[in-house]
Amino acid sequence: MEELNKLTEQIQNLSIENQLKFLAEKYKDKIAFSTSFGQEDQVLTDLIFRNKIQIEIFTLDTGRMFEETYKIWNKTNEKYEQKIKVYFPDKEQVEKMVSEKGVYSFYDSIENRKECCNIRKVYPLARALKSADLWITGLRAEQSVTRTELALLEPNDSFNVIKFNPLTKWTLNEVLLYLKKYNVPYNNLHDQGFLSIGCAPCTRAVNPGEDIRAGRWWWENKDSKECGLHIDQKTLSFNIKRIK
Repeated sequence: MEELNKLTEQIQNLSIENQLKFLAEKYKDKIAFSTSFGQEDQVLTDLIFRNKIQIEIFTLDTGRMFEETYKIWNKTNEKYEQKIKVYFPDKEQVEKMVSEKGVYSFYDSIENRKECCNIRKVYPLARALKSADLWITGLRAEQSVTRTELALLEPNDSFNVIKFNPLTKWTLNEVLLYLKKYNVPYNNLHDQGFLSIGCAPCTRAVNPGEDIRAGRWWWENKDSKECGLHIDQKTLSFNIKRIK
């Protein structure tokens, strides 16, 4: 923790661009950024690609994504003339789950929903971070009640990495202003009320006055609305460490 505090002191007063450059130099090929092509992730993708910072960008294709997400993925590749690495879920795990429980098992219980998220997101992320020491995310503290204490840098025991959240203190308005200023492509679903975009069956548009992430797993209590990517899970430790 002392080393993490020291690293935080070194970068906390730098611009995000310089934070990324500093960490890219420090961690070399042991640093990676995961994008889901949301507005925040597009900000970081632009910063990395436009400034030619040596950080790998990857995404998780769950197999249940919106068509609009694939379109913005392709548009992003074309704009920056860069490639984004993709990780898919294990086909045998998906086949077993769907064969035994059906294509909409996640609506039946929180346990089933988390199982689906683990298979389609968490385990592929473990493979993606297998060689990483530092993981960059586009999380913001104001996004939900589960993220209010989000730090700039924090340890993540599930994936055995340091997690870097450069946009933690940004507001949604700051994100939108950045996208406009630098003409960054973004998912058209955002203009249709989808403030947080995940898998198609588990995402709906947000109504006026609702929480930013109200459209994610809307049938669940707001306190449980995390897929598992951003919460240390002791119950997953064995599986994830085996993958790593």
